[in-house]
Amino acid sequence: MDATEEKALSDIEQYGLHILHVLEEEDLPPFTYSIGIEQTIGHAELIVIGLQPELAQFMVNECYAKLQSGELIEPGDSVSGLLEGFDCKIVEFPKDAYKAYLGWALWLYKGANFRAYQIVYPNTSGVWPWENEADDWFKRWQPIPGAAPCDQVR
Repeated sequence: MDATEEKALSDIEQYGLHILHVLEEEDLPPFTYSIGIEQTIGHAELIVIGLQPELAQFMVNECYAKLQSGELIEPGDSVSGLLEGFDCKIVEFPKDAYKAYLGWALWLYKGANFRAYQIVYPNTSGVWPWENEADDWFKRWQPIPGAAPCDQVR
């Protein structure tokens, strides 16, 4: 086991999760995700795509704090307190996207035997990436693998 793996396991033991950041690369957006949440409190891992690491980490940590306090967060739910002035939505992250985004979680759980939810945010005008009004850049910058049509995500 190398030092980064040891650090991840230590963070999970100490804090209940470890957060990873993947920086943007060419046209691919940055993303941030957790590992260890399902192991420690039995809730799905969390991922945020398209935001800078500091804000995305805050969002994951805030959701984790809500979960620790007993709040239930499931796909379709709106979550407040993650972005000033806007609620975020929770969507199920599909297993066929795990390899592209959740490599460390695959390592931790020794395969895809865990759940993951994506924290989705609107643009500054309050438009969601699945809405017709969303521009192509916003849709590319915050992809939602396996997203339900707009009328199924509330």
